[in-house]
Amino acid sequence: MLGKTNIKRPPIVVVIGHVDHGKTTLLDYIKKTNVAAKEAGGITQSVGAYEIIHRSANSGVDERITFIDTPGHEAFARMRGRGAKIADIAILVVAADDGVKAQTKEVIALINSTKIRYIVAITKMDASGADVDRVKNDLTANGVLLEGYGGSVSYQTVSGKTGVGVGELLDLILLAADYENLTYNPALPARGFILEARLDSRRGVEVTAIIKNGSLKTNDLISTPSAKGKVKILENFLGEKKNELEPSS
Repeated sequence: MLGKTNIKRPPIVVVIGHVDHGKTTLLDYIKKTNVAAKEAGGITQSVGAYEIIHRSANSGVDERITFIDTPGHEAFARMRGRGAKIADIAILVVAADDGVKAQTKEVIALINSTKIRYIVAITKMDASGADVDRVKNDLTANGVLLEGYGGSVSYQTVSGKTGVGVGELLDLILLAADYENLTYNPALPARGFILEARLDSRRGVEVTAIIKNGSLKTNDLISTPSAKGKVKILENFLGEKKNELEPSS
């Protein structure tokens, strides 16, 4: 049973893969069909991450998932460079009509080097020429051993256009998060990662951050290796003013 110092934390997910393999379409579908994201209007387009609520088939309750909404490959490369895990789980997208490509191989190498838990999403199942068996064989040849193909890597066939398989993919994310046993201590000072920083003419320095542990409150002092300051305004991903934000926000 979790105590007050190890509260369950929602998973932070990055979606990566070869260009044009349906990453953006998949994320757009997840965003548009989610109640929390619908309320955001155009706001989520300008921030580096957004949150969704999914009714888990495993637990039967609503659970939160945070997606890093930046160029996945670029974000993942930065994560490797820092030697730290911004994301808890990666989704490797491979198009059913295209198979493993050069950038897919690069992403597989990144996944192996960071040892992050990952799930394969076989996208574009609605496309003519979709061939799941070819994709599975391609992945096996590149060291990705799927469940039922001699390995333990979970996978889901999806269509970002029709939404087929998307709910099941979100269930797999929550299941993987349970295996990772993600927790946080609300009593600790906040720790996390800066995704974006910019200078606003009216509000000063604005940052988009992902919190990994502790709680972040208005007027808290924050610092990075190269900068420091105080939280004057705190907003969630919807742009709503908050006095406090917890991990995976």
